[in-house]
Order: sequence, then structure tokens, then C-alpha cells
Amino acid sequence: MTDRLPHEKGFHVSWDQIHRDARALAWRLDKQGPDNGAWRAVVAITRGGMAPAMIVARELDIRTVDTISVKSYNHQAQTPPRVIKAPNADIMGDGTGVLVIDDLVDTGKTLELVRQQYPKAHFATVYAKPSGRPMVDTYITEVSQDTWIFFPWDMALQYVEPYRGKD
Repeated sequence: MTDRLPHEKGFHVSWDQIHRDARALAWRLDKQGPDNGAWRAVVAITRGGMAPAMIVARELDIRTVDTISVKSYNHQAQTPPRVIKAPNADIMGDGTGVLVIDDLVDTGKTLELVRQQYPKAHFATVYAKPSGRPMVDTYITEVSQDTWIFFPWDMALQYVEPYRGKD
């Protein structure tokens, strides 16, 4: 076994790929809500859940969209999650009929915190790692726990020198 840096077992996700995967998530959630198959609202877990939540809301024609901001990472490591902005209480209630969307469930700590507050919400992510998978009701793609996902909002295109030659 070799010691790898997180980026050495990377899964690079393009804008096109996140769009396709978020649409697949919407299709999986279609007609699964508690109100004759309909969902009342979408709540994105910021920041990563905002792009998938917008796509799911569009695909399912859900006009009520809010956010919950949970901080569980700094640039060095994971930290205990804490809510720094809650969604509108009138929208949420106990969570019945609400889709809570995030890009990824890793350890599950963020979703565990949100699920404690809104136990009847439906939790959906585009990507799931094994440790966090029990916290998700619906997801599209599972990746190994040691895979680092590079999302397009975290990346920038840049020129790369050719392997051989400079002409």
C-alpha cells in the first residue's frame, strides 16, 4: 500500500457531469414526494448543494427554494458541524415534503445535524461515500471513502506544459 495525498485518488467532476448527475437525481426523486408525489420545497446545503438543488428544483418545477448553511470544514480539516444560517421555519416545519440537497455525503456528520432538526425531510445527494451513506435517502453515485471529489466550482482551467517538446 502506498501513502497517497487526497488528490491522488481524485474524481474530477465537470460542470457537464454535475448537471447530468443532478438531473438524474431529479428523475429519481420525481413523483416520490408525500403530496401525491409532489415536493413542497427544496433546501440546499450551502455551498456545495446549491448547484444540484437549483437543477433539481428546475427539473421538478419546485419554486420554493431555501438554504441551510452548515460549516463543517476549514481549509485544513473537518470540524464539528454547526448551522450558521437556518432555512425559513415556515417552509421547513418538521421537514415533511422538503427535499434537502447536498453535493456529497462524506462522513455523514453534516446530514446527521440537519436530520436531527428536520427528521421528516428527504435527504438527497449527488455523490455518497460509504461512511455517510446511511444519512442519505437518495443518491446517484457512490465513491470510495478515500476518493477526493474535485467539484467544478473548486477548480480552474489552466495551461499545462506538454510532456515532450516545447514547439
